[in-house]
Amino acid sequence: MRGVVIALMMMAGAAMAQDDGMPAFDPSLLETCLDNASLRAEQGEERDAESCIGLAAGQCMKEEGGDTTAGMVQCQSRETGFWDARLNDAYAAAMAQAEEMDRINAKADPSAPKQAAALKQMQRDWIAFRDSSCAYERSLWGSGSGAAVALAGCALSITAEQALRLERYRER
Repeated sequence: MRGVVIALMMMAGAAMAQDDGMPAFDPSLLETCLDNASLRAEQGEERDAESCIGLAAGQCMKEEGGDTTAGMVQCQSRETGFWDARLNDAYAAAMAQAEEMDRINAKADPSAPKQAAALKQMQRDWIAFRDSSCAYERSLWGSGSGAAVALAGCALSITAEQALRLERYRER
């Protein structure tokens, strides 16, 4: 399955590079939505960054060519790329924070659980979860053309959710 997700991402990268007749993708829709969600959170309202997931892909699918199987996969894959970049940034920041806490805890309480090791294992387990979840999602479509769309949609939603989860660790 991991190979399928990687192949999907590579197809998206190639599609992003050529853009011939493919629908337009606007990541600023996601950035604006996330900024608004953060602003609402600062004002004490319930945070709803999850409502941003799929927003840009959905708009992309309304563009010319976005309603085809290839267009839908491209739109979802592009948004997955957006969330994957955020996930990688959040993971790096969380790891730096965890390593710092491990240094502090080593002096104060050497028996304290190691945060960096736990974070690394959590992310490895999440990758396995993502891959198996999306393999199952894809299997529901058999050999139908919806399988690629289901796989891309699964990768999008699970990656976005993990990116937001990791970003919240920085807020603690």
